[in-house]
Amino acid sequence: MRPCTTSTSDAATGMSEPQAAAAPAGGASLLEVAGLAAFYGGARALEDVSFTMGHESIAIIGRNGMGKTTLCNAIMGISPPRASGSIRFEGHELVGRQSHRIARRGIGYVPQGRRLFPSLTVDQHLRIASRGASSNGTSEWTKERVYDLFPRLGERKRNGGAQLSGGEQQMLAIGRALVTNPKILVMDEPSEGLAPTVIEGLIETFRLLEQEGLAILLIEQNLGVATALAERQLVMIGGRIAVETTATKLSQDPDLQRQYLGVEPLAH
Repeated sequence: MRPCTTSTSDAATGMSEPQAAAAPAGGASLLEVAGLAAFYGGARALEDVSFTMGHESIAIIGRNGMGKTTLCNAIMGISPPRASGSIRFEGHELVGRQSHRIARRGIGYVPQGRRLFPSLTVDQHLRIASRGASSNGTSEWTKERVYDLFPRLGERKRNGGAQLSGGEQQMLAIGRALVTNPKILVMDEPSEGLAPTVIEGLIETFRLLEQEGLAILLIEQNLGVATALAERQLVMIGGRIAVETTATKLSQDPDLQRQYLGVEPLAH
């Protein structure tokens, strides 16, 4: 079956080059990335990527082609990129480990494009991915609890992945990750291709998950989504974490939005 896819500190800007050893919010580090490089053959896609995060939500933002999805693949051990450096989750080194072993340590992944199986129903997706025993210290995620979170999926539980709308597919991709009972949720461009009203609903869902203690690493180029979810913002340029700032500073500075993201300023 084939899945279906539908710098230096600057006082003037308030932005600074991130420090790998910076203490994350929420106590001890959950995820530590240090000196990470990734290659496609001989082509370098990531260079010296370093950051830490605790039990919090952070966003990595940037334009297309900056290496955001490659970073997700490196964290999850997904080929084809070849990675060097260090990615430690709760102190355990992930570089060189197989994807299924990384997932079992407590990292849930919502890939760009959803990557659902068109021949499997909603219910089958959730049953196959489900893993008992919550690993994040909260109540266990089951398919029934996913249906409570996303009632629309409960109504469509017998429909195949290819029969769902874009918003429903994204709900299922999130639900599929949740039933693995992760400690951290890595989401790659979750707002891609979705209507504004659907995006608003997803933002509320992300906030709810964060309140329940789930750490979220959000990879986005939609600045509105990124700043709505996470106060801590890392800007990726040319395969590097170029600067770290906050949602408050970035959303209030149109010049920075143009300079680092090449986007029109957020409406206020």
